[in-house]
Amino acid sequence: MSTAVAPLRTGKVLADLIPASRVRDVALVAGGAALTGLAAQLSVPVPGSPVPVTGQTFAALLVGTTLGARRGVASLALYALAGLAGLPWFAQGTSGISVSFGYILGMILASAAVGALARRGADRSVLRTAGTMLVGEAIIYAIGVPYLAYAADMSASAAIAAGLTPFLLGDALKAALAMGVLPTAWKLVKR
Repeated sequence: MSTAVAPLRTGKVLADLIPASRVRDVALVAGGAALTGLAAQLSVPVPGSPVPVTGQTFAALLVGTTLGARRGVASLALYALAGLAGLPWFAQGTSGISVSFGYILGMILASAAVGALARRGADRSVLRTAGTMLVGEAIIYAIGVPYLAYAADMSASAAIAAGLTPFLLGDALKAALAMGVLPTAWKLVKR
């Protein structure tokens, strides 16, 4: 009886359907960073929270899922580094380190996770996409909320109340949008 583990099978992500080249990869990474920066400008302040609702998390998870882990991480790292260097494309046109910077760090890690899951087909059906988005959101909050607590000198319960609870409904809506967009894109590609 063999106990060998079968190697993980990897497939394609949506970006792999574009003919491969270095130019493609650079354009995809830069485009993903730009998309995230633009989505961050869709920003609504949340009463009682230093963190606004933005389109940033949706864009970051979409970038990771469509580009795959390697390009997704590169894209979100480029987004973070450009914002740290002064490009005003974080939420509400800000740049630099703020109390919400932990969410950006979480987005980098989440893009790796959702990209790896997508490469294994986790973006091909509504239910699997829902699970993928849930994993990504959990990673973002697992980094963002403790960072918020530390940076804003809040208790854990106050950080959860200010940096998690007000965003759950919006994140559910963003996940529902992804659940429609990603599987539909794969269906269109198969035609």
